[in-house]
Amino acid sequence: MRTELTWQKAIEKVLGKSTRPLHYNEITERIISDELRKKLGATPAATVNAMISASIKHKGEDSPYLRISKGTFALKSGGVPGAATPPKLTPDELESDEEEEQYEIISSFGMFWRRDAVEWIRSPNLLGMQQIGATPVNFCKQLGIYLLYDGREVIYVGRTTDRSLGQRLYEHTIDRMSARWDRFSWFGLLPVSDTGTLGSLPEQYDAAKLIPALEAILIEALEPRQNRKRGDDLAAVEYVQSVDPGIEKKKIKATVSEALSKL
Repeated sequence: MRTELTWQKAIEKVLGKSTRPLHYNEITERIISDELRKKLGATPAATVNAMISASIKHKGEDSPYLRISKGTFALKSGGVPGAATPPKLTPDELESDEEEEQYEIISSFGMFWRRDAVEWIRSPNLLGMQQIGATPVNFCKQLGIYLLYDGREVIYVGRTTDRSLGQRLYEHTIDRMSARWDRFSWFGLLPVSDTGTLGSLPEQYDAAKLIPALEAILIEALEPRQNRKRGDDLAAVEYVQSVDPGIEKKKIKATVSEALSKL
């Protein structure tokens, strides 16, 4: 039986095998695909970024890692091209790497989630994973902005403040919008912990970070043809949808009932 590596050993193994510097998202994906760890938590990319950044911050020259650019790293001993003389980052860039990006404004978001992958009750399971294999997070109680789609067309934009995301979406399954949408996207403000729980809404936000966050939401939601990249604030916080277990149970129950009816 293969022994599960620590995060540090897994990171070093991935960087040691790479012929180029890697962004922490790619490091995480390789750890998962190579099955170096089974216990990933809910935010594995944030864990990888935090561990490397903390090592560089606290160990300095004794850290085995080099920060090549924002979010991109290499091993000092790896002989990776471009790692010998990395560019000097500004204090703002260093600080933004040390604190996981999700906690600045947008903590998490999901794009074009399927309506039929959720069992719609008053408090539905809105399940998403940061990477395949990570612990699913239930975003039912998330707060922020959401969009409803008919196919690819945005037909409604709403906000969740006094009522949670799950409750607002449930209401749209029984109100005048009920027959008009089949997918939804959402952008949340509550931070996500490594255990998959949602934190509290910050009391205030840095005004200088609000503008890029709003830009990022609009680019991601509207997909303008002339914008060549997504907003900077959404680099590591997208969650892919997981099918609600309630849906799977219904399918199994229906299959069993159909089989019994044919006996």
